[in-house]
Amino acid sequence: MKIFFSEHNVDYGTYTFDYAIYCLKESEEELPQIYEKGFLPYSANLDLTQDVFYLARSLRVDLNRFDDTSENRRVSRICEPLEVELSLTEKSTFDFEDPHFLKFCGNYAAERFGEENMSVERLKYVLSRTTGNYFFTFKSNEQVLGYVYACIQDKMLHYWFSFFDTDYLKSHSLGKFMMWRIIRWAKDNDFEHVYLGTAYKPTALYKIRDHKGLAYFDGSTWNTDMKKLKNLCETDLERKSKDDFKNNENPNNFLHNL
Repeated sequence: MKIFFSEHNVDYGTYTFDYAIYCLKESEEELPQIYEKGFLPYSANLDLTQDVFYLARSLRVDLNRFDDTSENRRVSRICEPLEVELSLTEKSTFDFEDPHFLKFCGNYAAERFGEENMSVERLKYVLSRTTGNYFFTFKSNEQVLGYVYACIQDKMLHYWFSFFDTDYLKSHSLGKFMMWRIIRWAKDNDFEHVYLGTAYKPTALYKIRDHKGLAYFDGSTWNTDMKKLKNLCETDLERKSKDDFKNNENPNNFLHNL
């Protein structure tokens, strides 16, 4: 892997000079290490031919500490009448160019993300990335309820993109069920970590409330302080005059504890 920095904002008033941090994947075997360092796959530039990752406040489940919550059990009970069947297929044997599959995923993406954020062209680009190598399929009586596009390597799994029938969103909390079901599947199959994407803004709080065994990447390590993470998410939309280190009331204590 190759890690590189890209200049961003400059604020001489507070001596703050931003750099976005990226990672260039050089082999599939590097994926567990890339995710371990807090990186997630970048897919916004459709002209990129190589797989690039960005450093962010990534969220993962430590499956050694994971157990079902009351919310997990509640959602599972709601979905019991559907008798959901879960299957896993390698991308090499999955027809992700099938028009029916693309229409299903495209309809979900347009409704949930907006076409400006997830166009058909971007969807096809994401599906072409070698980082994503498996599809989970959720069915009820042969009817497809949803798909999850995932990265699996060794003992880690990245829950990258989900697509599901939004008719079941409110009645069965289908999105929550799918995320929990795959975490449970990974736990039962002796995986070590499930990565759940980023943890920013209040819209990410459901991930934090619903699951045990969580940690977030704080820029240097995997932090298990969920109270702090919730506060970060709740205040992400507030404009900060300085970065967290400069705003620290006890910067010497902070440096001492590094």
